[in-house]
Amino acid sequence: MAIRLKDWLSRATQALSPVAEQPRSEARRLVEAALNWPVASQLADPDQTIDAASLEALDALLHRRAERHEPLSRILGRREFWGLSLEIDGATLDPRPDTETLVELALDLFNGPERSPPGQVLDLGTGSGALLLALLSEYPAARGLGVDQDSDTLATAARNAARLGLVERARFEGGDWLSGVSGRFDLIVSNPPYIPTGDLAGLDRAVRDFDDPLALDGGADGLAFSARTLREAGRCLAPGGVLILELGIGQVDSVQALGRDSGWRLLSLRDDLAGIPRAMALTQP
Repeated sequence: MAIRLKDWLSRATQALSPVAEQPRSEARRLVEAALNWPVASQLADPDQTIDAASLEALDALLHRRAERHEPLSRILGRREFWGLSLEIDGATLDPRPDTETLVELALDLFNGPERSPPGQVLDLGTGSGALLLALLSEYPAARGLGVDQDSDTLATAARNAARLGLVERARFEGGDWLSGVSGRFDLIVSNPPYIPTGDLAGLDRAVRDFDDPLALDGGADGLAFSARTLREAGRCLAPGGVLILELGIGQVDSVQALGRDSGWRLLSLRDDLAGIPRAMALTQP
C-alpha cells in the first residue's frame, strides 16, 4: 500500500507526540533517514508518494522511536554536539546538551586573562570523543588524548576525529581510567558515570534501555569515578592546570568535599540550561 508523504507525516506526528518535543520535525528526519529525502524536498512536494517497500522501512523506524522510545540520535546513528556532527553507536554514551556545559566552563576559564589556551587536553571516559573534539575545535593549537576502556568506543571516537579533520591532534587510547596515562595536561575533562547503582532502574527509558550501563553506573553513591579522578588526576595536571567534572543532581557538596580531601581547590561552578549545577572546575595549589 502506498501513501502520500503528507498523510504519513500527519500519522507519524501524532504517534511521536508523547515521546518527542518536536514530533513533526522528528517525523521529517525519519523520512530523510529511511528514504534519503531531504527536508527541503519534503517541504517542496508534500504530495509525493511513499511506495509499499519504503513505507515498511519508514514504519519500522517510527516503531523504534514511538513504541520503544529509542532516541532519535540512536536511530540516526549520530548526534549534534557543540555544533559537531558525531557518530554514535551502542557502545558510546549518547552525548547530551547538558555536557556542553563543561565546554562552556572551559572557555570561561581559558579565554580570560589569567590563563593561556590549553596546549594539552585529556578526556577521561571519552566515549564518542564529544568533549575532546569540541575543545580541540575551539583551540586549534591544542592536542588531546581521549581514554576509554571499550575498543569499539575508541574506534568510533577515532572516526569522528577523522571526519572532523582533527585526527592529527586527537589520539585515543584504551585504559583503566588514569592508570595508564602519562604526561601532563593543562585541561582534564570528564563526564564520568555518576548515577547511583540503585537509581539505574528508574531512569527514563531512553537512557536506561539504550545507553551502556557501564557509562552510567557510578557505584552505590554515584561518586566512585569522581572520587577516583580526584584521587589520581593531580599527577597528570600541569602547573596551573584545570580539572572539569560533570556532576549529577545534588552532587556538588559531595564532590567538592572529595576534592578538598585530595588537595583540590574549587575554581568555578556552572549550571546547565535547567539551572542545575552541572560542571565543576578545580585546580591544585
